[in-house]
Amino acid sequence: MASVVEYKGLKAGYHCGYCDSEEGKVSCGMWAHSMTVQDYQDLIDRGWRRSGKYVYKPVMNQTCCPQYTIRCRPLQFQPSKSHKKVLKKMLKFLAKGEISKGNCEDEPMEPTMEETVAGDFALINKLDIQCDLKTLSDDLKESFESEEKKKGKSPKKEESKGLIQSQHIEEKLGSGEPSHPIKMHMAPKPGKGADLSKPPCRKAKEIRKERKRLKLMQQNPAGELEGFQAHGEPPSLFPPKANKSNQPKSLEDLIFESLPENASHKLEVRLVPVSFEDPEFKSSFSQSFSLYVKYQMAIHQDPPDECGKTEFTRFLCSSPLEAENPLHGPDCGYGSFHQQYWLDGRIIAVGVIDILPYCVSSVYLYYDPDYSFLSLGVYSALREIGFTRQLHQKTSQLSYYYMGFYIHSCPKMKYKGQYRPSDLLCPETYVWVPIEQCLSSLDNSKYCRFNQDPEAVDEGRSKEPDRLQVFHKKAIMPYGIYKKQQKDPREEAAVLQYAGLVGQACSERMLLLRN
Repeated sequence: MASVVEYKGLKAGYHCGYCDSEEGKVSCGMWAHSMTVQDYQDLIDRGWRRSGKYVYKPVMNQTCCPQYTIRCRPLQFQPSKSHKKVLKKMLKFLAKGEISKGNCEDEPMEPTMEETVAGDFALINKLDIQCDLKTLSDDLKESFESEEKKKGKSPKKEESKGLIQSQHIEEKLGSGEPSHPIKMHMAPKPGKGADLSKPPCRKAKEIRKERKRLKLMQQNPAGELEGFQAHGEPPSLFPPKANKSNQPKSLEDLIFESLPENASHKLEVRLVPVSFEDPEFKSSFSQSFSLYVKYQMAIHQDPPDECGKTEFTRFLCSSPLEAENPLHGPDCGYGSFHQQYWLDGRIIAVGVIDILPYCVSSVYLYYDPDYSFLSLGVYSALREIGFTRQLHQKTSQLSYYYMGFYIHSCPKMKYKGQYRPSDLLCPETYVWVPIEQCLSSLDNSKYCRFNQDPEAVDEGRSKEPDRLQVFHKKAIMPYGIYKKQQKDPREEAAVLQYAGLVGQACSERMLLLRN
């Protein structure tokens, strides 16, 4: 089935939740009645993103806070010190029921954001989304009403009221500041404070091991330790195969470390397709919705009437993506899913994700605020990175984890750059550039072309707009034929703008609905 989209055009001069500018935000958007996973993959690789069925793209050189698409490379990903702490904290809680009381003052943390607020992909992605939806309620209402009319229903008044109310949620998400100061742990730069003549700092653990080794050597001057021969080298406390322990633990080792038989808690992660036809999705819907309400009210201070079933369904259970199960695709297929975290038989968190031909794309996360101490925003992101690695084993081209938008000009958004290695999308040529190569340019200017080749152009740009597919009066036709029937010059401008934003390949595959 082909994607069917309704282009809504450019929206300028509306409120930005990142810098709080009243009219600095600029984006283009379209309503997706249906969309193939390949089309959505190609669109996010051109800077688009979805909220429910609304798909939008910031106008990067005009908007107040440019939003750069960011992706992590899970196959090369190594968890940072703070990531490991979150994973160990979860294991301690599951094994012994231990509840961490926060970070020790004498233990410097990497500069990550406070997990229960800005550290959640949940909050940030909602920020991304709600900013762009705030002034679009009329367009969305029209599309919603037209869709309902097609089904022979008249939209309920309270549903359209709920849609408008859900747009105001953005106002409450702008803070996102850490609730306590964060200690920055900076390694000294060569030539700036680091005395290279001195031996490198050693960890206390290594020093203890060395002392123990020396003590054993004193006890056994022959240089032979039980079960090992020295062979003219300092004896080792570990058998050769234990050298592996010197290697950093993989993400999987840290996530799936075995728990004792008498573990205090049991955590199960279930992947459920977003479909009311799926029995598991249907049976867990009520519990999932209750969790969403609790999260919105506690974390975002939403009044109950702003986080109703209508908003929840439209925002997190309504996806334009058509589920696909090709032979060589992942076992779960492609499409939109809820990754549910079940603790001792009840849901404590839900990660909303899209599984696409080349990536897992994080959409949103909501969780039980009673479990904020587990840093579920960071934990779920690490689980999703691990999940991408797992899918890659069967489907080799599926090898990226998309984290939404990176906003360098907004301090509370920069944490996404700490899931390394990662790349930012060049807003002019749509090639991926390692984030390290982008940061100095972004320090100087909030809008940047990352591609350093001045000759490079957007290879996927619209070159033959006449081949664009139009869906008009129940007939599909190329734009070359459609435009001969149109006399309004604004129609041509709108269609060409759409073609430039989606690129040649998508313009030929997707059906542009024109009334």
